[in-house]
Amino acid sequence: MQKNGLIAIVKRDCPTCVMVTPVLQEILQTNDLKIYSQDDPKFPDGVDGVADDTTLDVSYTLDIEIVPTLVRFEDGKEIDRTYGWDRTAWENITATTGLGVDLPDFKPGCGALNQEQGHLAKLRIRHGDTPMISRLIPLGENQDAIEACFERGWSDGLPVVPPTQSRVMAMLEGTTRSADENLGLMPSNLDVCTVEKVAINAVMAGCRPEYLPVVLAAIEAVLDEDYCLHGTLATTRFVGPVVIVNGPIAQHIGMNGKG
Repeated sequence: MQKNGLIAIVKRDCPTCVMVTPVLQEILQTNDLKIYSQDDPKFPDGVDGVADDTTLDVSYTLDIEIVPTLVRFEDGKEIDRTYGWDRTAWENITATTGLGVDLPDFKPGCGALNQEQGHLAKLRIRHGDTPMISRLIPLGENQDAIEACFERGWSDGLPVVPPTQSRVMAMLEGTTRSADENLGLMPSNLDVCTVEKVAINAVMAGCRPEYLPVVLAAIEAVLDEDYCLHGTLATTRFVGPVVIVNGPIAQHIGMNGKG
């Protein structure tokens, strides 16, 4: 990205971006403007030198929320920005008068593609902006993910859902709790059990993100010292934990219960 001048982020699939195309052409005549397009590098029509941001990396770096967004930089630092179409704001940021005289004074913009959940999780992973600290295990090109889980002792041979970064990130969206929150010590090795570790196991079990608060509540319950989970797991007797889910939350998550 340029260190001085203006940057505009637009997308074709936005009526406001289409509307301000003549304004962008006006600004190009008097300002050092670089235009990035989120969905079509040939948009805006009739404008040369549009940068392709279909990967959304520039939009993510600039934390774009609405398109069109116009940003001014000086010496590599952002000093001003505006979004949507607001003639007064655009004239102030460009130090230009008489912009878009044929347009309405104001028109709201559209949601930026980099803020859509499907894109946002991938961008966070690609840019290293995730709360996850678990080590990554690379797989060979021809290595089956489910078999890899079994080989590492993560399953008893039945299929599990491979806990990829994107799946675990999506699972963590199901709670407002911090990924590194310590829930307690998990028997039998008494390892630290964090929200992130629960999310990884929830992914493998086929959980949906909206189930995670209930799963976390169940984990906290069995980790209570009075319950003595270590004894339950270590005994050779015929015992096992039973989780009862009751109340409105059971209906909210679609708990499989009859009666």
